[in-house]
Amino acid sequence: MASWAISSGYGGFRPLPAAFRRSGSGLRYPVGITPLRSVSGGDGLPGSFRPVGLGRLSGWALGVSAPARVLTLNEAAANGEPRDEGAGKAEAFDPGMPPPFGLTEIRAAIPKHCWVKDPWRSMSYVVRDVVVVLGLAVAAARLDNWIMWPLYWVAQGTMFWALFVLGHDCGHGSFSNNPKLNSFVGHLLHSSILVPYHGWRISHRTHHQSHGHVEKDESWHPLSEKVYKSLDTLVRALRFTMPFPLLAFPLYLFARTPGKSGTHFHPSSGLFLPSEKKDVITSTACWIAMVGLLVGLTCFISPIKMLKLYGIPYVFFVMWLDFVTYLHHHGHEDKLPWYRSKEWSYLRGGLTTLDRDYGWFNNVHHDIGTHVIHHLFPQIPHYHLVEATEAAKPVLGKYYREPKKSGPLPLHLFRVLARSLNNDRFVPDTGDVVYYQTDDRSRSS
Repeated sequence: MASWAISSGYGGFRPLPAAFRRSGSGLRYPVGITPLRSVSGGDGLPGSFRPVGLGRLSGWALGVSAPARVLTLNEAAANGEPRDEGAGKAEAFDPGMPPPFGLTEIRAAIPKHCWVKDPWRSMSYVVRDVVVVLGLAVAAARLDNWIMWPLYWVAQGTMFWALFVLGHDCGHGSFSNNPKLNSFVGHLLHSSILVPYHGWRISHRTHHQSHGHVEKDESWHPLSEKVYKSLDTLVRALRFTMPFPLLAFPLYLFARTPGKSGTHFHPSSGLFLPSEKKDVITSTACWIAMVGLLVGLTCFISPIKMLKLYGIPYVFFVMWLDFVTYLHHHGHEDKLPWYRSKEWSYLRGGLTTLDRDYGWFNNVHHDIGTHVIHHLFPQIPHYHLVEATEAAKPVLGKYYREPKKSGPLPLHLFRVLARSLNNDRFVPDTGDVVYYQTDDRSRSS
């Protein structure tokens, strides 16, 4: 009945004209007027609960008087009012508009068991991956065959990436509800692949809390036009020319990205709060210890063998990490917004992330490609992300972008990566809702 209005002229009910669109609640309201809703909840996430609409009141409200009878489009035109030629047609979706739902609605759609963390199940993935890593290393060392080495490098680099993902879950607290267990396992996994656990965990937390914000985001954030044009030729080539962006992670750990200063290793870095100093020192000490262990092993088994067993797989791990994390936030066929100032919110920023299908590798790297729900609710364990995403899709609607189905190997994503690196160069220096722009010189080169 919400889609009908009383008509005083016809003594009954008549449908509202096409200029009135349907909201997610099933009510119709005039174009340009946004219904208020209450989005308060217990998510505890920054910027999660800002009222959307005409004010800060909760509940549904409309600050205008409703006419007793709504004119049809033809009647309005007869009265001299301009006719919208696009009325009656489906409006083009604008991903930069505030969504007609909140975090509370998404959370409510996700089954309760998806929030449950099982430390035994989490540890089983750690045991599985560590056994595979050790088995690959032993097999490669015994075979020592140049036909097998390239296969080993790809496989072991992929497994290093899988270890990183499990340590990443520890950093989010989705591994278990025990902070000490999370910290212990996180240090073990990340130190083994030369990642400072707490240093990275803290900067990654900043990325989640500020994703989609032009200035405050931490991972693969866009460069402003001013910063982009200030880059010298070498830095610009390293940022946008393949394969260099796939080797960026170690440099990011030491010096962050253009336009930002600091390091993941020093407790006085601007990345960290004074209260986090002890954590950063602990992780840096673990990183140094791992470097010392690698140096000792190099002296024991020879530099060439260490390069083959650990060095080259580490490079493949870095390439996996940069490849996946970049495509989580770039490369969609449609331009997606970045925000500044009051236009940014935790929800709007998170909704610009992308899911990706990696074919055979989805299970190997613990469904890290199922990224949208992870970004909004990082406390959900990785083994529940696929189910949680399916449950949330009806709420997300067009704000969820279905990933292109991959074959066994995600080769199609290399074309997506190349296109994005060529086209997505910078965002305007001003504006609160901005989109990537292309450097015309990059197209001609």
